[in-house]
This record gives sequence, structure tokens and C-alpha cells, in this order.
Amino acid sequence: MRPTKGQLRHTAGRKTIRGHGICTVFPTHERKITRRKGKFRWSLDNASLIAHAGQTGSHNLSSQRRSSRMTMGRAILSTVLAVSLAACGGGGSSGGGGGNPPTSGGGQDICSLDARQDWVLSQINEWYLFPNLVDTSVAKSAHSSVQSYINALVAPARAQDRDRFFTYITSIQEETDLIQNGSNAGFGIRLVYDTDARRVFVVEAFENAPAFGQNIDRGTEIISIDGQSVAGIMAGNPANPAGAVSAAFGPSDPGVSRDLGIRQPDGSETTVTVVKEEFSLDPLSDRYGSVILDNGGTKVGYINLRTFIVSDASRQLRDAFAVFRQQGIDEVILDFRYNGGGLVSVAELLGDLMAADKVGSEFSSTIFRDSKSAENSTYNFQQETQAIAAMKIAVIGTDGTASASELVPNAFIPYLGDNIALIGSNTFGKPVGQIALDRSACDDRLRVVAFRSVNVADQGDYYSGLASVMPRTCAAADDFLVPLGDPREASIATALDYLAGRSCTAIGAAQKGVTAQALPQRELLMPDAPTAAQLRIPGIF
Repeated sequence: MRPTKGQLRHTAGRKTIRGHGICTVFPTHERKITRRKGKFRWSLDNASLIAHAGQTGSHNLSSQRRSSRMTMGRAILSTVLAVSLAACGGGGSSGGGGGNPPTSGGGQDICSLDARQDWVLSQINEWYLFPNLVDTSVAKSAHSSVQSYINALVAPARAQDRDRFFTYITSIQEETDLIQNGSNAGFGIRLVYDTDARRVFVVEAFENAPAFGQNIDRGTEIISIDGQSVAGIMAGNPANPAGAVSAAFGPSDPGVSRDLGIRQPDGSETTVTVVKEEFSLDPLSDRYGSVILDNGGTKVGYINLRTFIVSDASRQLRDAFAVFRQQGIDEVILDFRYNGGGLVSVAELLGDLMAADKVGSEFSSTIFRDSKSAENSTYNFQQETQAIAAMKIAVIGTDGTASASELVPNAFIPYLGDNIALIGSNTFGKPVGQIALDRSACDDRLRVVAFRSVNVADQGDYYSGLASVMPRTCAAADDFLVPLGDPREASIATALDYLAGRSCTAIGAAQKGVTAQALPQRELLMPDAPTAAQLRIPGIF
């Protein structure tokens, strides 16, 4: 069974290793287990593969794996695929309020920069998918942060477009709150900036967040922040205009207030005061998350999935497809234009919900480095009562479409052939996934690239984006002056044309950001130091 929102299914068994003030937990979850070629496939909802620091070494991990291979979990894919963690109790874990820093038996501060860098290097050396692309000559003393050190270690892989900042350090607590509850603090808007005109627009607003209540929605332009024009902010930092605007919005903390000058699509302008608040990220909007469109008499199911990272997406997708099934729908538009990925379990479920006729066939396989090949696994389509048999799928993508939102279309290519197409522009190109390696005493979660995913035809090296592997593509603009879910919006209209068999202009192969017309290039706005939510939900503020 898959967990529902806020629910983790543990059996009574939980194995813990302790040492040097750090504990390692391998939670045991319920999940259907299948065999392939005599081996168990392991797949685990909302669980992390957690490596232990210190002197426990690989022999302890190996003994754990022998007893927990079926329950350890299919590592997480996302820009980042993520997990929920049961906290380790007892001595060694660091508390949240004062006291002495955790130390090893020898009195060393295990959360010092030096110790954290050593731990990161040991985990990368053990798990990194591209062991020959790690620069072990990097001097850790030359780096004042853990992330800077990580970036230097994996620079050779980044130079080959294999790891474009996919390996990173984050907070266990922040990520767990995001996955279980969709917890996030901010205005609740997703922003893009025009790289030529240096303008900032809202492309999506979350209905339960503060900005939406101030009439800020898709199509609104942010023209000033606290009285300073956006154009002026960008001009003041020509080397990093996006970073300057991001900084002007302030930290992602509740109570942070900004006076925003806004211009609506009709040209009207006003200034509103918006205060950042905690809000829950809703994976499917109540306005346009699930819509049935009429395409010349044919009913088309439209799904706009904002993110795979929030566990409640599973329930919402089941509800949506139950309606599609009742309406006899077998053509689907998947709008992933801003979806940066998330939980593999949600991606697998979405595949199941479109594959009523493919139960038992392979969805995808997960492949680790040679030394970790025992962890390789395969997921087969499972039966879902709400499932339809999708005969034709149009996937709307942009450069913000990555990871799990690329995994799903790739899985269907061998089965649908020309009956699946990429609409819009080329995707980011992230056929690899991270596992979570935790050091709970320091609230450190290392997301390290550790596996790649392939479909039943062994296809999966789309580092240049899905346009290079998709059988059909149709270029279209992201027309943010028209609401999402509206058949008049350019990408949705093009998707409907494709599904109806009408002609379209192909996306230039392996060219990111290609659009149907000569429109300004726009990119999702990202801060220099993103929060856990901003890492997984591109452009959110």
C-alpha cells in the first residue's frame, strides 16, 4: 500500500546503528514486492536510504541490506526525490535549543565544517553514480561551506552535464516538513523573469497563500519591490539580475513583508503589501489541477501537476482519474511545464493511473553504479481501481520540467510510440536521481546522485532533454496571460491539436527553451540560496 498524506506505514521492525553521535535508521515500510530474475525488487514510499558516518563502515551497511533489501526503498528522484525520516531517539542527536555541540568519543565536534566535509566526501566516494567524475584532489580548506566543497568535488560530472547541481546538502527537518505536509513559507507565487527585458511575471499563484488574496495571479507583473523598480534592481547587478531580485523579496520566513508594485494584464497598476506566511503546497489546483476539455467532441483529461514532492498528490491524482474513468477518457494532457520533480512513488502511481491495460509490464528500472548493482530494481505497473487505459498522451514541458516529470513520459515511449508527444519547449534533462544520506546529529541530509532510470526499452540518457528522445514534439509558447487549464492557452491549444491529429511545428531537437514564436526567453526565478521548497518547486517565492 502507498501511504496517504501524512501517513507512513511502518512494520514493527526498525534497525538502528549508532556511533560517534550519529544514528542510522532503516525504516521498514509496507509495499508490494516483486521478483525479477530471482532478485527482490525493493521500492519504498517516502523512505530514505541513509548512510552512516563514522567507523561503522560498509560492512554494517551490507549486513543491513541483506535483511532489508525488500524494504530499503527505491531511492528518490527529483530535482529531487525525497523522503520522510523517522528521527533517531536517544543520545547523540543534536537538540534544537542550545547546549554543547555533538561530539565523537574523542571530543571532536562532528558538526564542524571539517567533519561535515569529511562525511560528505566519504558518502560521495561510496554512492556517487559517476565515480570516475569525482575530483578527489579538491582541498577542503579552500571551501568555506559544505555546498561549495560538494560543487568542487562533482565539477567534472557537471562539466559533462551529468550533475548540474543535483548533488547538494539540505535540512532533514525542512525537507520532511515539505514532503509530509507541503509546508512552506512565502508569498505563494511562482515567478519567471524575462532575460532580455528584465521584467518579472507571475506564472502561477497558490490559492491558499497570501499573494493570491491580494489579487496577484498568473499574468501579474511585479514592477517594484518596496518602492524600487524591478528594472532598477536588475540593472544594479548586471552579473546576477535574477539573484538581485530574489534577494529583494527577502528571506522565506513568516512575517516578512514587502510592498509590491504590480501591473495586471489589463494594464492597471497598484501597490499592495504582502506578508509571507506558512502555507501548504497543493499539488493539484482546485481551479485547474484536473479539467475535462472538449476537443471537437472528444473528451480529454487535463492534469496540471505542480509537483511530485508532496505526498498528498497521490490522493488527488486518484480522485482526478476516478472522474476520467467514469467519463470514458483515454486521451490525456499532462501539464508539467513548471514541475521540477519529486517522489518516485507519485510518478509510479501516475503511471499506474494511465496504464490499466499494462498491469504487470515494466514502468522503469533504477540502476546504480556497478559497485552498488545489488540495489538495482524494476517497478512494474500496478493495478489501480481508478486507472484508465491512456491511448494518447500530450506532455506539456519547459526548461523547468525535470526529473520525475520526465520519468513518466519516458516510461510510456516504448508503449505508445507516436501517440505520445512533448508539447511546448524542451525539458531540463535529468535522467538521474538522488538518494538521501542523513546525519541527524547535524540536521544534514546529503542528496547525492546515485542512480539513473531507464524504460522497458533501456532508454534513459536524455541529458539534453526529452525533445531528443520523444517520438513526436510540438513547439508552443507558455502564454501566461491566459489561465492554466484554459484550452485557449497556447501550449494547451497545441496539445489539443496534436491529440486531434492536426499538424504542428516540431521542437528543435535538444535545444532548450525553443518556442513556437520569436518570444522573449523567460526563465523561472531562483534565489542564490534556495530553501528546500525552492529546490524542488522551481520559481516559488
